[in-house]
Amino acid sequence: MTQYVYRFGGGVSDGGKGDKFLLGGKGANLAEMASIGLPVPPGFTISTEMCTRYYEDGEQFPDSLREEVAKGIAHIEAVTGKKFGDASADGAGPLLVSVRSGARVSMPGMMDTVLNLGLNDATVEGLAKVSGDERFAWDSYRRFIQMYSDVVLELDHGAFEEALEIAKEDKGFTLDTEMGAADWKALVAEYKRLVEAEWGKPFPQDVHDQLWGAVGAVFGSWQSERAKVYRRLNDIPGDWGTAVNVQAMVFGNMGDTSATGVAFTRDPSTGDNAYYGEFLINAQGEDVVAGIRTPQYLTRAAREAAGAKAASMEEAMPTVYAELAAVFDRLENHYRDMQDIEFTVEAGKLWMLQTRSGKRTAKAALKIAVEMADAGLITREEAIARVDPQALDQLLHPTLDPEATRDVLTKGLPASPGAASGAAVFDADTAERWAADGKAVILLRTETSPEDIHGMHAAKGILTARGGMTSHAAVVARGMGRPCVSGAGALSIDAKAKIARVGGREVREGEIVTIDGTTGEVMAGEVATIQPELAGDFGTLMEWADAVRRLRVRANAETPLDCRTARDFGAEGVGLCRTEHMFFDAARITAVRQMILAADEAGRRVALDKLLPEQRKDFIEIFEVMAGLPVTIRLLDPPLHEFLPHEEAEFAEVAAAAGVDVETLKRRAAELHEFNPMLGHRGCRLGVTYPEIYEMQARAIFEAALDVAARSGQAPIPEVMIPLVATKRELELMKAVVDRTAQAVFAERGAKVDYLVGTMIELPRAALRAAEIAEAGEFFSFGTNDLTQTTLGVSRDDAARFLTTYVEKGIYAKDPFVSLDVEGVGELVQLAAERGRSTRPGIKLGICGEHGGDPASIAFCETVGLDYVSASPYRVPIARLAAAQAALRK
Repeated sequence: MTQYVYRFGGGVSDGGKGDKFLLGGKGANLAEMASIGLPVPPGFTISTEMCTRYYEDGEQFPDSLREEVAKGIAHIEAVTGKKFGDASADGAGPLLVSVRSGARVSMPGMMDTVLNLGLNDATVEGLAKVSGDERFAWDSYRRFIQMYSDVVLELDHGAFEEALEIAKEDKGFTLDTEMGAADWKALVAEYKRLVEAEWGKPFPQDVHDQLWGAVGAVFGSWQSERAKVYRRLNDIPGDWGTAVNVQAMVFGNMGDTSATGVAFTRDPSTGDNAYYGEFLINAQGEDVVAGIRTPQYLTRAAREAAGAKAASMEEAMPTVYAELAAVFDRLENHYRDMQDIEFTVEAGKLWMLQTRSGKRTAKAALKIAVEMADAGLITREEAIARVDPQALDQLLHPTLDPEATRDVLTKGLPASPGAASGAAVFDADTAERWAADGKAVILLRTETSPEDIHGMHAAKGILTARGGMTSHAAVVARGMGRPCVSGAGALSIDAKAKIARVGGREVREGEIVTIDGTTGEVMAGEVATIQPELAGDFGTLMEWADAVRRLRVRANAETPLDCRTARDFGAEGVGLCRTEHMFFDAARITAVRQMILAADEAGRRVALDKLLPEQRKDFIEIFEVMAGLPVTIRLLDPPLHEFLPHEEAEFAEVAAAAGVDVETLKRRAAELHEFNPMLGHRGCRLGVTYPEIYEMQARAIFEAALDVAARSGQAPIPEVMIPLVATKRELELMKAVVDRTAQAVFAERGAKVDYLVGTMIELPRAALRAAEIAEAGEFFSFGTNDLTQTTLGVSRDDAARFLTTYVEKGIYAKDPFVSLDVEGVGELVQLAAERGRSTRPGIKLGICGEHGGDPASIAFCETVGLDYVSASPYRVPIARLAAAQAALRK
């Protein structure tokens, strides 16, 4: 019989840190901590395999699981001496448990938790007598009813919050801690009334019914909308499932000798080797992460740096803090990584509730990886593998200019570094909708919740009025790389009215605000930015990565600025220069249109002669930046009609500039109109029809290369790419034009440069016939944007309407325009590579679609043995690191 329940605590550990696929990250680490002697409340884990079966069986539990869970409860009872559902005051009192989720990878706040389970009208009295603290018992009961009603019964959470606020107002209280036992008892009665009114039945009193309801709710939360969104954004497979952890409760809300907290063994924002965290006295864990109360600092140094008055844990609980610090060091050395820890202090005794590798910013990830490698705790190869390539994007964009004027509205906590400006929005749906329309937005919330995940992802930055450095907003923002300011307590946010107020000033929806997640400042208006400096730990890790990667990394660039940016980021050449972008320049569009409108070749050549010096200038500027490096230049690709006017008002202006009448222009536009231009008269088909166009471009390339070689002494290496080739004969014809032009220029100048002529593989036929195409082509560059379109029969421009649904339904694991469809498009790439090499063993192979900056696609390129990937300039460092990781995995 399959085992589904695994025990931990009390000298027993049925699993360990290597079992995270089976037990989830939380369950595996609880078992591991228990096995190395740390104080872990006893419990058991229901495996991820059960989650899969739960859904396969129609959300039902097998009898065998009920038997295993009963034994698990007996294990906890034996260790604690408490009995589940026991209302008597004899012995240790009633056993209460927490029921928590635990996926293979951390999904903070995305799934459900129930605390204090096992309380009912009878056991609450027993807890009060055993603990000698009636207030604590009824506080725990009201928390349980509120959480269970939300998570399991799916009742309106707001109704319970409103009842709590009314109860405090009636007493003139502002804090939950001011409420007494009688106050909580009265609130419990109100909560039970709300449950019966909304649910139609009394609040469940049978503790076993409570337990199975909570276990089902945690499994059910794996398929919640917020969890699905999080998985989609973080590439977490939907079939992994979650484990469920049932654990004896320990209480941080038993008075001033009790507390709860969240801590990191290093600063997750900066990577500094200093303890970082927050805690609350007389509270439960949800109070810290939910941002309901503003927590206190963990260390004296952090408190003093922030100018806070409330005592740190180091000052308020020095003995327990010293014990906790020793645990921090032990865990970091044991796991050899920065740890994110949850703990509770119950009446002066420390309990460890969780440890996991902590989420961190890219800056912190780099610093921690490099420092740990330098200290010998991990190897350089492990340091390379530890940093998420996608996270580098956080470092590659502008930050606020320190010299710029700042109209500071207020200041909160610097929860996630970086800076962003955008229109203020007050709900996640608006953030997502406005972002889809191309607007930069800042999401303003009193506090975020897991339901806000889609809006947080869409926003450029996040600002909350409540919550600490380990609140939901802070943790999720850091993981996403979004700037975040949390706990801006002076800020009053009215989401319904769509307005925020602070110090007599107002921010309405749509008004521009700027947040600085590094300082915590919130500013009115937009603030100027500066480019980042990529040195220090970044430079060190990139050097280590470059030393192990095999794939070369180039950039997709067609302007000198793009080329300089790419080279600064470590690009080793240009993998795609799209010449059509140059043709749209205002200074030359008239000549382009004159060429298109010409009646014969002679007329076209007149216009091309005007374009030649402009095109040559373009290439000179690029070659000067990329001197000595290969530059792949794609000859004209789009259909000619794209260069003609489309609006009625433009026709007269263009006709006059081109020296023709309006009717002639309209007639020519109608002749060039195509029903499906993506598959029409474009690419090499233009060159076959009008070879003089490619001849002009080739002349501009070679003249520019010779000019730069003569001036700098470093000859660029032009790689002339013929687009949209489907047959060997097309490439032969176009290569003949390029070679003939090259020889003519070399003869005129009395000098030569090395060059290659190849093609972009972007049609399935080209991939299939790669062996014969390689007889003419000296390199292949896989244009996976169009190869994906032509293979899947899907227009990238129109696919957004349905691809999200396809991913949600599991038709595609990921958006195939973001991450390469390895099974389909990838097989064509692999086939073309093999067949091309069979004809020309030394053929140069690269990829220049947007997939060239996607780590998963880069890993595929490594397995196929391509020579290089080409990405947009700002993704070059991402590609360098991803290529190194791919080489290490191989």
